[in-house]
Amino acid sequence: MAYSTISKPSLHFNTLTWTGDSGTQSFTGVGFQPDLVWSKARVALTGITGSHFLYDAVRGAGAEKELRSNDTGNEGSSANQVYGYVSSFDSDGFTTTAGSSNNKYFNESSKTYAAWNWKANGSGSANNDGSITSTVSVNTTAGFSIVKWEAAANATIGHGLGVKPAMVITKSRDNATNWASWHKSLTGGNEEDRYINLNATTAGATYTDYWGTGGFTSSVFGVLSSGFHNNALSMIAYCFAEKKGYSKFGSYTGNANTDGTFVYTGFKPAMIIIKNTTSANGWEIYDNKRSTFNVVGNYLNPNATNAEVTGGSDFDFLSNGFKLRTTNSTRNNTNNVYLYMAFAAEPLVANVGQSIPAT
Repeated sequence: MAYSTISKPSLHFNTLTWTGDSGTQSFTGVGFQPDLVWSKARVALTGITGSHFLYDAVRGAGAEKELRSNDTGNEGSSANQVYGYVSSFDSDGFTTTAGSSNNKYFNESSKTYAAWNWKANGSGSANNDGSITSTVSVNTTAGFSIVKWEAAANATIGHGLGVKPAMVITKSRDNATNWASWHKSLTGGNEEDRYINLNATTAGATYTDYWGTGGFTSSVFGVLSSGFHNNALSMIAYCFAEKKGYSKFGSYTGNANTDGTFVYTGFKPAMIIIKNTTSANGWEIYDNKRSTFNVVGNYLNPNATNAEVTGGSDFDFLSNGFKLRTTNSTRNNTNNVYLYMAFAAEPLVANVGQSIPAT
């Protein structure tokens, strides 16, 4: 009796790591054609900073299509046309092309890189579930959609998931704005008031009617009645729903002990992203390709350009979840609450007649 309807999670999410050799290069081994590629240099690059770059199939690939989770910049406002960019989404990976100078952002010789890849459904199609039309590329099996729309006041936006999302990450494409994000485990105020910025270290915040009165439903999410949502700007969102045995979104409470909190996910994690919501700390990304055995300790910060931090002893990735193994306050402070999002390497599988723990 299988716990998950997704028998091979790596067909929907996979991490790719590589060492640069300069120039244009096509990277394979993702296992599917990615629709969202989130990449980062793991080490310091020569003469330039190493941002987190996000490309998706709805906005398209190209020299001026990147967004950066570590800052507020609009689409295409970095120097990718000089230092390289993702130029195509391919059947088993993606291609990066050197800019006018080099390809340091993706392929500097001897430098190491990582990319996290999700499968949606190509360039997307019109969705009329909301009060305005959105363009949606959705993978309902894995609970992931990419949503593009033109901002309008008090609108609702169709997301295509068919179930209520567990996390929504938004960004203006053509204005300097924060990466306003909603997570189901945020607390305080009304649900439609809660947000946290992916590009910031702040613990969390509330904003009156931030997501509008539309809130979050199985078909739509709402948007703000003022501010950048009301400026006819082009917007993008990455929406995630929980799928048993494949993805999990929640929170845990730290205990400042190396025998730390155990978080049940129902699968062995391939990747987790965490954020302290009690104190002002950065976001952290861990995965099973940069840390290949326990204790997992290599992480990158989505809100920063710094190089990968290595050598820590932070988590055990277990067959049915993850366990804290550190006293570090950024990820395991006493009574601090941490958001997490997790994706599977392997689903938990039960023998015939064996009961599955509730999630």
